[in-house]
Amino acid sequence: MSQAVKTDAPKEPNGSATKTNGTAVNGKLEALKRPRHVSGGVEEIIDPFCNPEKPQRISFHDVTSAAFLIRGGVERTPCPKSTSSDLYGMELYLKKDFLQYTGSFKERGARYALLSLTEEQKRTGVISASLGNHAQALSYHGWKLNIPVTVVMPKAAPIMKIQKCRNYKARVIVEGNDMGEAKSLAMHMSREEGLLYVNGYDHPHIMAGQGTIGLEILEQVPEPDAVVVPVGGGGLIAGIATAVKALSPKTKIIGVESEKCASFTRALENNGPIHTPIKNTLADGLAVPKVGYNAYVTAKPLIDRMVVVKEEWIAVAILRLVEEEKCVVEGAGGAGLAAILAGQLDELKGKKVVVLLCGGNIDTTVFGRCLERGLAAVGRLVKFNVEVSDRPGGINDLCALLVRVGVSIKDIMHERAWLRDVYTVEVKVVCETVDWSHSLELKNELKKFYSKVEFSDVPLALTTGVDS
Repeated sequence: MSQAVKTDAPKEPNGSATKTNGTAVNGKLEALKRPRHVSGGVEEIIDPFCNPEKPQRISFHDVTSAAFLIRGGVERTPCPKSTSSDLYGMELYLKKDFLQYTGSFKERGARYALLSLTEEQKRTGVISASLGNHAQALSYHGWKLNIPVTVVMPKAAPIMKIQKCRNYKARVIVEGNDMGEAKSLAMHMSREEGLLYVNGYDHPHIMAGQGTIGLEILEQVPEPDAVVVPVGGGGLIAGIATAVKALSPKTKIIGVESEKCASFTRALENNGPIHTPIKNTLADGLAVPKVGYNAYVTAKPLIDRMVVVKEEWIAVAILRLVEEEKCVVEGAGGAGLAAILAGQLDELKGKKVVVLLCGGNIDTTVFGRCLERGLAAVGRLVKFNVEVSDRPGGINDLCALLVRVGVSIKDIMHERAWLRDVYTVEVKVVCETVDWSHSLELKNELKKFYSKVEFSDVPLALTTGVDS
């Protein structure tokens, strides 16, 4: 059994997780913004459980200890065979951990970390910085276990996730322009209030808790040829790889990242964690600029391959999961399937493969954009410009042609001012088709009746040789 964690952080008299008010927090944030030099550099508080000089590697025993403690407190999620296995050319299973109460796998590590506290730490409480999933998981299980939880969330955090943390009775502090500022504030509050800081992906107990997914996978799908895992900070793949490789050494562990935040791939190239600039991504749950030191040393010898996927394929995966599996996942949750759809894991054809669907907390507006982007990527949403007669009935004739072909108009507008011929009008249309061949049928019909037609490019799914 893992030992309770200890912290040397000094405690304030009567320090509690509900003591700090908004004014005090703002004062601390302002203080953090002022330069504080130590030995010629800006002061930085090192998390004792995530020390780059002394990285900790978790073991199979840690994972089994976590499984014992969290049983009954988190969902044992299903891992059914995909309804589209034949389409993918492999025996594909989907581990649906987005079905946890708060919508992500983060609950496993959060509960184990909380249960591993000393009695004194349970009374004092914990603190963490998070954009959403880890904050929700920690808040929910802290509420259920009666352990005070403080979460510092940057201003960019989704309002829905902030409110859910408040619903779970956590003390929620929304400060900082990014995760860096939020974490800095949380670390200083941790030291000043005696709260244990729980890193969302690199704390050893967090990694061990996430590893329980690996144990469940092997019980549900014996001896899989490969397990495909989305990678952000690295804690998830570190835990799963530890469990899977101990029980099924021949099973390949494959990590998947978005091209917009390939921090683990860069760490492998650098032979150690390195800061990686990240861009806006559909897989915001994977957008970690530097992988964890503990996660890196644990996962590196166990990972068989890392794959970096384009954003469009993540959108296609989200669309495919909705239409064929009736699963709504966030970008991070769809990354594993995206690698298969993109043809980057063709060596797994004919084999038994498990893909982890790790999270389902997708913003409603982002979800709509993902579906449209996915439709465009497989050639089912197309746009074209066509010049038609500006005389009465010109646009009506175009619409009648679209009806005959059987496409659905999503958007239509026309432009006159920038055309040389005053008797023509340029019509811009966005429409939905059955598939790319249907789109080509539309294109051919348009060219029969109109001399100037500009059609959208060949979609991503076809340019890479994978049919929609």
